[in-house]
Amino acid sequence: MRIGILSYPMLFQREGGLQVQVRSTMQALRQLPLEVELVDPNRDRLDSYDVVHVFSAINGNYRVVELASELGVPVVLSALLSPGWNRHTAMRARIADRLTGRLTQWAVQTSYAQTKRALQLAQLVVALGPAEQAALVDGFRVAPSRIRLLPNGIGEHFFRADEYLFRSRTGVVGPFVLMVGSISPYKNQLGLVRALDRLGLPVVLIGQAQRQHQDYLQQLLHWPKVHWLGQLDHHDPLLASTYAAASVLALPSQGEVFPLCVLEALAGGTPVVMTDESALSLPDSAFALKQLRWNDADALGREIRSLIDHPPGRPEVRALVQAFTWQRVALRIADCYRELSDAV
Repeated sequence: MRIGILSYPMLFQREGGLQVQVRSTMQALRQLPLEVELVDPNRDRLDSYDVVHVFSAINGNYRVVELASELGVPVVLSALLSPGWNRHTAMRARIADRLTGRLTQWAVQTSYAQTKRALQLAQLVVALGPAEQAALVDGFRVAPSRIRLLPNGIGEHFFRADEYLFRSRTGVVGPFVLMVGSISPYKNQLGLVRALDRLGLPVVLIGQAQRQHQDYLQQLLHWPKVHWLGQLDHHDPLLASTYAAASVLALPSQGEVFPLCVLEALAGGTPVVMTDESALSLPDSAFALKQLRWNDADALGREIRSLIDHPPGRPEVRALVQAFTWQRVALRIADCYRELSDAV
């Protein structure tokens, strides 16, 4: 069985959770082994594959799903939707789509309409958790029978890391709060820094700032307790060591799907305070995973302070995500491929 993997054309021009997800999924699938490769749309025909796996229902990927459907190639679509979609937001989106169509004589489509078309044409849709599954059903009317719940995985090296490399490389001593992700107002690093300023806690930032956010980065660097390590490769031992050294990982962004940095921090034994606008849900995790409104600075500072004063045991924190391995994810994805291939 030949599997083609693809997403939007500019995917690998930057680094982030989706890029890690695609690479890690492919690597784990090849170890099964399966014949898996990235599709080059300028060279490879979709109908040369038995199954096509598209990552992300947005960014124009509906065209890929449309073409695969026309060619009779079954599609697995990892939706990667914001869990903020529900019946009310979907109703407003449909109204906006109809108004846009009438005003432009149906020459313009909204992103909602394009996303919905991709989701409706795909044979199987992957949701990372129950919150994303609810968004698919309530926001886009995807039949529950076509949805498969498959969480992201975690590299094994994050479970084995310790703090020594981080401490020796950076000279940072004592408790600190870590935030990993692209530097931008949407991620809300400045909100974190302001919330922690009165607590006197150092903040370590990992991530890249795009050109349009360089001024935002400079604002952050003006704060004396901010340490910026830049962009670290996902396999850099310093990244795993920083997770293990941190007292708390903070992620007060305006929205997340199923953030890998949270899973990786938990794998390192580090508790997390994050936005509640996320598809991530872990049973019995309240002792180490706090979810709150992204712009509630008082709650952010309070929860971080509480976790530093009363840290949960690192073995107990690691146990929350012990089952999240890319190998297990790959086995379940392979089952989806076989299901579609057998149905053809």
